Amino acid sequence: MGIGASLFLIALGAILTFALDVSISGLDLDVVGWILMVVGALGMVLTLTIWSSRRRSVVTTAPTERRVIEETRDTVPPGTV
Repeated sequence: MGIGASLFLIALGAILTFALDVSISGLDLDVVGWILMVVGALGMVLTLTIWSSRRRSVVTTAPTERRVIEETRDTVPPGTV
């Protein structure tokens, strides 16, 4: 959802719940505001937990394997017999 969208839902829900004094038949704006604030808070928590898991870095200290490769040549260098 994102932090910005979560903050927007929380602010919109707070405005509907606390700032408006309007009544619409069949719709309670206070309940809609509370629902929007809860959804925004849940979105914020989920976004922060997802982003915090992405920021972790895993450092492994596995032993490295070293190989020594010996090269042999069967040819005689030029100028020697």
